[in-house]
Amino acid sequence: MATITDKRSPPQNGAVNGALNAPDPEFGVDQRATPSGWGNAGPLSLSAFAVVTLMLSLINVNAISADLIPVVASVGLIFGGATQLIGGLIQMRNGNTFQGVLFTGFGAFWIALAAILQWFLKDVQAAQAGHALGLFLYGFIPMVLVLWLASFRTSVVVVVALGIVLLTFVLLAIGNYGGHQDLIHAGGVTGIVAAVLAFYLALAELCEYSYGRALPVWPLAKS
Repeated sequence: MATITDKRSPPQNGAVNGALNAPDPEFGVDQRATPSGWGNAGPLSLSAFAVVTLMLSLINVNAISADLIPVVASVGLIFGGATQLIGGLIQMRNGNTFQGVLFTGFGAFWIALAAILQWFLKDVQAAQAGHALGLFLYGFIPMVLVLWLASFRTSVVVVVALGIVLLTFVLLAIGNYGGHQDLIHAGGVTGIVAAVLAFYLALAELCEYSYGRALPVWPLAKS
């Protein structure tokens, strides 16, 4: 594969996505390395969150049969959970505390949810299954709220995405605990929107890596 040697604009966020390094002969883009020597795990972690959130949300809006929950649990355990957990630890290593907490937190959430759906929910009385899932979601709402409140110095897209994730958790918690299918359906809709925004953020970071400039996310950090 031919190497691309044309000059590119420096990355807008070099401290996170890395400083320009030598071009890669296969992918043909200027490689970037963070000061720690590790790459930016943000796009991978965002993609992991988006994929499993989209899958579960499609079930919540009744677009896909709930009989496929074991497939979602498996993807949630490996991709949504373990991948995000590892990605979050990498971001911690890179000095990005916000993304580190964000991705390790949601990674642990998906691992726990997969374990509940696959192994532990069967030990709960059928009449209490909705209460069990609602309690689980209620427990994570404060974490999402803290992340959302801490996100107002990141970017508009991140703030909106986390706000929608928070709304999704609230809708699904109330819906599952009280057996309100309309709220679960609404949570599925907002979950799909959250997944789309996560995919957009992943694409924005990858575009910054590949082209030296990101898609618009409207940063909020003080200059």
